[in-house]
Amino acid sequence: MVRAMKLTDPRVTTTVALVALTAWIGGLLALGAIVAPIVFAAVPFQLAADTMAVVFARFDKLAMGAAAVVLATEAVRGWATSTATEDRKGARANLARVGVSVTLVAMAVLEGLWVTPKIASLHAGGAVRGVGEAGAALASAHSIAELLGKTQALLAIALIALHVATLPAPRSAP
Repeated sequence: MVRAMKLTDPRVTTTVALVALTAWIGGLLALGAIVAPIVFAAVPFQLAADTMAVVFARFDKLAMGAAAVVLATEAVRGWATSTATEDRKGARANLARVGVSVTLVAMAVLEGLWVTPKIASLHAGGAVRGVGEAGAALASAHSIAELLGKTQALLAIALIALHVATLPAPRSAP
């Protein structure tokens, strides 16, 4: 007999969170590791900078949306399990999952609302990395963006592992 799952079932919330996380981190890795290097190698610099500024600004909207979905699934999962009894190990893993989720969300918001607009503004103003004060600011913003991207990728791997580790054991059939 097949039973319908409730939206509060951890298998549902985990699946939704992992789909959002995959779109977010997969897009981040594809843009940072593949698209940006190719565009900057094949297209004149200013056009490449303008193009990638638009691409990353649009992607940041997707990332922040996915981050909101991840956070919402944590809220639903927390609400659904708030009355359930769990062992200490399970409670620690759940807290770690929530902590990693919140950290990832903060990083996506920081990147989308401050880092990417800062880079776009500096590029639009004609800044070139390493040239003058604006170039130093651009280099700094790029370093922050790269650090955020790499950290998000590593934390996403941790979050996937924590989602799997905190799924309840399957119930035996009656």
